[in-house]
Amino acid sequence: MQFDYNLTVFFLLLPFVSFLYSSVGHGGASGYLALMALFSFPTELMKQTALVLNLFVAGITFYQYYRGGHFNKNLFIYFALGSIPTSYLGGLWTIDPVLYKKILGFLLIFAIARILFSKNKNAEEPKLIRPIIAILIGATIGFFSGLIGIGGGIILSPVILLLHWGKMKETAAVSALFIWVNSFSGLLGQWTSGLNLSSSSAFMIVLALLGGALGSYVGSSKWNNKRLEYLLALVLTTAAIKLILF
Repeated sequence: MQFDYNLTVFFLLLPFVSFLYSSVGHGGASGYLALMALFSFPTELMKQTALVLNLFVAGITFYQYYRGGHFNKNLFIYFALGSIPTSYLGGLWTIDPVLYKKILGFLLIFAIARILFSKNKNAEEPKLIRPIIAILIGATIGFFSGLIGIGGGIILSPVILLLHWGKMKETAAVSALFIWVNSFSGLLGQWTSGLNLSSSSAFMIVLALLGGALGSYVGSSKWNNKRLEYLLALVLTTAAIKLILF
């Protein structure tokens, strides 16, 4: 593995991105994809690499939030029922690289919307879940997650908060497990066409895990998520503008 300047900077930024995303219950796939796009990674490597990193980071993130007592099983199960099969189907599809980046850029806006619309939602009592709507939402998010190579947390989180179906840390816990099952299902769909990972994938996993372990720990038990969310919004805004306009 050749450590040129650009690759070294990429490796330094990767755990930072993992830390930010995991602190708010995300696996970080959209951040990894944006980072890989900024450093001109081959498109055929990006989706599968992001899903693999998602599996590890979302797994440890869910563990931390679950251990903190924030997981709502009923909130999770309906979304998962819809998303798992459609995420697999989305993983079977291929997409034009230019269109791929544009769609990813627009999807990042959902993460920013989460911050804008989640103000004061944590003070309200959650409403009852509507199972059929939750399954349909999960199916839609799952398909696009498999297609683009993300776990879907950046879309699911604002949906839960806007519908008032869960509080902030409940949303984070549910999103983390939702991301994990979608990433696994989407990766299976791509596996049928053959996995294509880089020689540096193992090192990337280690770096992402380090950032994810620390981020999920402080996010679930130590820090106020709102402070980190504003910083995350800045990162996502920069990435979305780059992907959509350039």
